[in-house]
Amino acid sequence: MKNKATIVLDINNQKKEYSYDILDSTRGPKSIDMRTFYKESGLFTYDVGFTSTASCSSSITYIDGEKGELRYRGYEIEKLVSNHSYLEVCYLLLNEKLPSKEQLKNFDIELRHRSFLHEGLKNIFSAFPDNAHPMATLSAGVTSLASFYFDHINIKDDLGYKEMAYRLIAKIPTVAAFSFRHSIGIPFIEPDINLSFTENFLFMLRAYPHHNLKVTKDGQEKIDPVEIKALDTIFSLHADHEQNASTTVVRTVASTGAHPYVAISAGINALWGRAHGGANESVIAQLQMIGSVDNVDKYIKKAKDPNDEFRLMGFGHRVYKNFDPRAKVLKKLQDELKQTIHLDSHLLDIATKIETIALNDEYFIKRNLYPNIDFYSGIILTALRIPKQMFTAIFVIGRTVGWITQYIEFKKDKQSKIARPRQIYKGK
Repeated sequence: MKNKATIVLDINNQKKEYSYDILDSTRGPKSIDMRTFYKESGLFTYDVGFTSTASCSSSITYIDGEKGELRYRGYEIEKLVSNHSYLEVCYLLLNEKLPSKEQLKNFDIELRHRSFLHEGLKNIFSAFPDNAHPMATLSAGVTSLASFYFDHINIKDDLGYKEMAYRLIAKIPTVAAFSFRHSIGIPFIEPDINLSFTENFLFMLRAYPHHNLKVTKDGQEKIDPVEIKALDTIFSLHADHEQNASTTVVRTVASTGAHPYVAISAGINALWGRAHGGANESVIAQLQMIGSVDNVDKYIKKAKDPNDEFRLMGFGHRVYKNFDPRAKVLKKLQDELKQTIHLDSHLLDIATKIETIALNDEYFIKRNLYPNIDFYSGIILTALRIPKQMFTAIFVIGRTVGWITQYIEFKKDKQSKIARPRQIYKGK
């Protein structure tokens, strides 16, 4: 027998009771099945930002914001990124299990060969201004993929979903790298199938024509394995994050029957927002604006002033009311990288002072304003010589597999329907 929730409405001194099933979950809060509430009561529920509303059921990612917990397919994020590569995380999200050595090898090989872009797609970049932001070009490039592979608008089986997923995971880093190189007017570097996923992206971002970063001794630096591991970790930490804004957008666009590449492109656009994936770019910009350790106290004071519009970027989270578990991983990584690659000591000193104050100041503690993933990722990406305008594109590369997995789950869910929230009308 199912547990029930009884809702009592008292309108104009007339009471009515309504009973609804309580839906169980394997982790986290239970939910009240309110799907027939409007039909039975004539009322809507009002939940701005969907803070108390589950729009779907999912078996991909679980977050406990109170405990500061994040799991992919049941695996704790800290253990997962410490012991497995980004490609292993991708395989896990797509297949619900970690790959064997043979499965990982085949997955890796297929992604390497799918990383090249159709020659016609390359011509699209020339239509954009030289100084176009890479995120705008990246979004347009992914949308354009729908015209080259239009048949995927009607995927019928697992083989089709697999092909779509592998194609997007492999090509989006190439589109991102080409978008950046176009923005600064330098030639594209084609993918190198001899390189791993993450190293290949760094190669396409940094290399010069006719020179191989791995062997050149003069004028160019080799790609350090430490750099590859650091960026691979960042990709893994960004791989999925439950029903956030961009994932909700992907599912919403998917609900209309739109092409899957268009749905992913919509997610890219949503992620670009400063309140979402664009926050790490804003963190570095703010640290540069603060300019000196001597100015930190002044800006902390501004952040605490209710009449001042200034807000510290990289602190607090919509879901986490404890330390962001991804931030813990990056904090540890940041400390390790101090010894191995050049972290910008000037920015790091400013960030460290802000972090120390925030973690010990009652104002921040009371409001659960702990450092989040964006606070640490910006400094690490700067150390990896990733240009600031590419920070959100890095987020896109990592998150692509999560969006795809969420898209597939939505399309396979027999209960899914087109998204159509209600409203409270206040007009004339």
